[in-house]
Amino acid sequence: MSQQDERPRVDQADLQWCHESVQGVSRTFALTVDVLDEPMSSYICLGYLVCRIADTVEDASHIPATEQAELLRTYDAVLDPEEETPPETFANDVEPYLPDDAELTDDWAVVRDSPRVLRTFQSLPEDVQNAVVPPARELVQGMADFVERYEDHGGLRIQTRSELEEYCYYAAGTVGNLITNLVTRHDVAADRRRRLYDTAEEFGLLLQLVNISKDVYDDYTTEDNVYLPAEWLREVGVPQEEVIDDSHEASAASVVRRTAEFAGSFIDDAQTYLETVPLRDGNTLEAWAIPFLLAVGTLRELLARPEDALSSKGVKISRQEVLAVVTEMSNGGSRDALDELRRDIAAGPYHASPSNAD
Repeated sequence: MSQQDERPRVDQADLQWCHESVQGVSRTFALTVDVLDEPMSSYICLGYLVCRIADTVEDASHIPATEQAELLRTYDAVLDPEEETPPETFANDVEPYLPDDAELTDDWAVVRDSPRVLRTFQSLPEDVQNAVVPPARELVQGMADFVERYEDHGGLRIQTRSELEEYCYYAAGTVGNLITNLVTRHDVAADRRRRLYDTAEEFGLLLQLVNISKDVYDDYTTEDNVYLPAEWLREVGVPQEEVIDDSHEASAASVVRRTAEFAGSFIDDAQTYLETVPLRDGNTLEAWAIPFLLAVGTLRELLARPEDALSSKGVKISRQEVLAVVTEMSNGGSRDALDELRRDIAAGPYHASPSNAD
């Protein structure tokens, strides 16, 4: 019997639970999974959950940094095909840090049930697992390194632009490589493959930097993390520990704007990625164009009102605009239309043209 034959069959109840879990942990990524076709929808769903488990632990301000790093190292050992660490080892180690049932979020339910996620993932084709595991482990190891780097501070305190880019690579650039590994498992021309890997990390960095720019208040108050570089804040006289103080609003907002502009520097490469990515095995253009275009819209709002990122008000685009973007891309949006759509959304809130039904 071949190794492929020895692989356990996919449990459909577990797979359905994984798809439902994505809906709870990330509305944005759920949009992506929803507009992918099978089998890519399940491949991306499982790959995302494998990474999200580590992300939830890394963001957990109630876990001491030393224990966070140990948990991440254990999780890395679980993912390591050369190790024999069972998923239950990680689940048992993280159990004391799980919130009470009444406060258990969807994120923590996935962490609690990580053996179910990993069991389902390990039932996927071997080439899919081989595409996901290396970048996922790089993400986990990078997060562990950052937690250890700032273990004396409680939360992360990014110091420089280069460190910000390093963090974003581990958090999201690795995911760009994961996606690219999946969509290039079969024959892809050398120049196309090279162009994809040249822009995959930038696609991830764009999305991560947009999130960092818009979530300053929540990152600090909920997770005790400050991603706005200390060197940029220092230039305008804002201590990192006072980043959301009203007395520093104008100065801190200028750093939010600077971070958003840094995010915008990756838009062209991210668009190149979308214009190059293979559309097969259930992969669809809209799956990646939707988060790209929503990021463009969010950047528009950030640059217009960066101070909103420093309060509970937050920065977001309207549900009407989200629906319009999703509708536009799901109704035959093409690569040729991406550039015009991007520019329309950057200029102002996007609304789909009325249909006959309207």
